[in-house]
Parts: sequence; structure tokens; C-alpha cells
Amino acid sequence: MKKAIVVGSGAGGSTVARQLQGTFHVTVFEAGDSFHPFTGNLSMLERLKRRTGSFIDERLIQWMVPAMKVGRTGDGLVLVRGVGQGGTTTISTGSALRQDQDLKGLGIDLDPEFEELSREIPIFADHESTWHAPTHEAYAASKALGLHPSPTPKMIRRERCVACGACVLGCPRGAKWDSREFLRQAVDRGALVVSGRRVKHVTIEDGRATGVIVTGGGKTELHRADLVVLSAGGLGTPAILAQSGIACEPRLFVDPVLCVATRWDKAAQNREIPMPFTIQGDGFMISPYFDYLSYFFNRSWRYPAADIFSLMIKLADTNS
Repeated sequence: MKKAIVVGSGAGGSTVARQLQGTFHVTVFEAGDSFHPFTGNLSMLERLKRRTGSFIDERLIQWMVPAMKVGRTGDGLVLVRGVGQGGTTTISTGSALRQDQDLKGLGIDLDPEFEELSREIPIFADHESTWHAPTHEAYAASKALGLHPSPTPKMIRRERCVACGACVLGCPRGAKWDSREFLRQAVDRGALVVSGRRVKHVTIEDGRATGVIVTGGGKTELHRADLVVLSAGGLGTPAILAQSGIACEPRLFVDPVLCVATRWDKAAQNREIPMPFTIQGDGFMISPYFDYLSYFFNRSWRYPAADIFSLMIKLADTNS
């Protein structure tokens, strides 16, 4: 059987590995380790934060969730991604919003793919009964303003969800879907997952990819394959391409996020499904969201966690 190498085990890598296994013998190389959600005492950390004002550096969030890697660009933009089995899906909010309108405008119809996913991934949006009073008030105010809010579809198994608010810390109850489920299916079909191995570059012979150079465990190795798929994320994949001699333009598309927060006694937003409803406009999105990074590392978030109400504002970036 021909061999395939998949680099990365996030949303893209796990999906491709599951699909290829059987036609190819698939090996998945993952730079991080197996994922473990935060199961510590948040109340104790909140008390420590209240005494210190804030923790020193955003990168310390890795102490709580080792897979959550935080870096800064040269001009101070904080970049958050997941490195480990499941990639960023493990630390996402589990939102299942379709954002393919522009693709449809280009004549790309993804309806069959979304229909297939809806059969395989648990998705529900009728979670309003779990919202706290401030969220209901914000939703009603948004409707009154003509902003057309709608409950956010969630990739969550409702029977397991207790609306604890810890989606972005790695769901401790296994209620939130993440791409490790596809990865496990690939393994059940015979795929091999090798964690703690970082792919440095792709080997190319006669214009074709023939394998990858991998580091980890104190050694560097060449692994050959008939097919190589790079799915190391928006930050990882361009670096591997560049190191493989494949030119990449120095551009990055992101969705800059601004959280506007205020004191609201007993808002309890930190103990609620994140992004419970969304407002979508031309070039922006608004959604209630308690941001743990801001809470623990921004001195302006000085109130008790339960007494903060925050709105996330996502701004559309240009393609450059």
C-alpha cells in the first residue's frame, strides 16, 4: 500500500487522515502532545489574580492549558493557536457558523460537504435555557436595535454539556466536538499518529514531494512517502513551505478580536456557553464572550470574573 504523511492533526489534518487511510497507509506527525483539558481550580486562580492584579505574560496560559500556545507579533498582536492532537479545535468555542457566502459568490457550492458534516458532528442551537439573565437582556436589546441576533449553533453534545463556560480551556466533560474524533477514527482504520515530532521541511525530488524531515526525541529523521499533506495551521504550514524552498508571500490573514467589557454584578458570563448568540454585519461580528486571556493578563479586567460582562467584536481583515 502506498504511504501518505499528514503534518498536523487539527481540523484539516485529522479530516484528511481519516479520508486517506485505507487508500494509503497514513502517518500523522503532530508537533504537540496528546491534549488534556484544564481541570484545575479556577476559583483559586481567580483569587490569586485578584491579589496580583494580573499574571505577568499571556504565554503563562500554557500552564493551565499546555496546548494553548500564545505568541506576539513584532507590533504586539497576540496570536493564539492550539498545538497538540486536535490542533486549535480543542480550545475553540465550538461554534458552527457557516461562513461560505463569498465562496458561493465565486461559484463554489459546499452544501453537500456541510450536509455531510451535519450528519457526523453534533450541532444544536436551542440552548437559550442555559443563558443567564444578562445574556437574555443583551439578546433582547440587540433585537430591539434591529441587529438581528441569533443563537449560535454549537458543536456540542447537549446531553453532556453543563454550560460551564470552559469550552476554550478544553471541555472537561467531553461534550464539545473536536477533531480528535476524526483522528481516532483514522487510527481505528489503521493510521499511525506520532506526537512530539516537528516537521522541518518537505523533501522534493524531480519536482515531487517524496517525504519529510522530522525532529523530535533527540534525533532528526527522514520519512519517505508517496503523498505529503501539510496541514500545520495558518502559522505552521507557511513556515514549512518556506523551509522547503517553496516561496510564500509574507502575509497573514487573521480575524482581529476586540473584547469590550464592563462590570455587571452576577453576570456569571464565565459560567456560560461562550458566544451564545451572534450579530453579523458587513465586516464585523459581535457576540457575548468571556475572554480568559484578557481576564488573567489584562490589568483593566480587575473585577471578579463573575461580575464581568464582555462583548467580543470580530473585525474582518483584508486578504493581505
